Amino acid sequence: MNSLGLSVAASAAKSGSPVHDICCYGAGIAGNIFALVLFVSPLPTFKRIVRNRSTEQFSVMPYIYSLLNCLICMWYGLPFVSYGVVLVATVNSIGAVFQLAYTAAFISFADAKHRVKVSSLLVTVFFVFGLIVYVSLALFDHQTRQIFVGYLSVASLIFMFASPLSIINLVIRTRSVEYMPFYLSLSMFLMSVSFFAYGVLLHDFFIYIPNGIGTVLGVIQLLLYTYYRKGSRDERLPLLVTHA
Repeated sequence: MNSLGLSVAASAAKSGSPVHDICCYGAGIAGNIFALVLFVSPLPTFKRIVRNRSTEQFSVMPYIYSLLNCLICMWYGLPFVSYGVVLVATVNSIGAVFQLAYTAAFISFADAKHRVKVSSLLVTVFFVFGLIVYVSLALFDHQTRQIFVGYLSVASLIFMFASPLSIINLVIRTRSVEYMPFYLSLSMFLMSVSFFAYGVLLHDFFIYIPNGIGTVLGVIQLLLYTYYRKGSRDERLPLLVTHA
């Protein structure tokens, strides 16, 4: 679900052997599957929001950031920008739908003040995305467009890594994995590994660099889970849900 190389993926895709192509698509499809697990992980929280008809103290910001990230990475994966990385577009288009649905739920059940704030943030996200699309189409040729959108996608993905870093810091401070569910961390690790392999096979710097970082963070999370799990209580709501 991720995108950074100045080599064009299309050339790699055209010159790949059948075995190379199978491995490439296998890695991309695996990444899509593991990403889906991440996308559905906040559902228990939103069931609670719908049941209580209140957003309580939950923050919408992770979903706003994720929506913008998915839109940028989706744009990178489309043929308008990149050739041969359609699985990046598919996973991020699905992710954008989930993040939009979660944001809509916030708008539906937030109080009037927060409803206006969240609606404004949502409009801002689509304005920024629209501006990126317009600038990339109007000002750049195809190769330069790929580089421009690729660096934007990498920046957004690295920014998204602030969430795992904050969780890692929390685990170390509290010596507990209470707020770091194992299966969520495992899915994040497997997704990052899959897209790292996908990017390497396509020689696409904009895909394998951020997912390489994600893989390292995933390993750290799993090692911390192994080290601190004995002193932890039952796992709680998914890590992707943060409190204000």
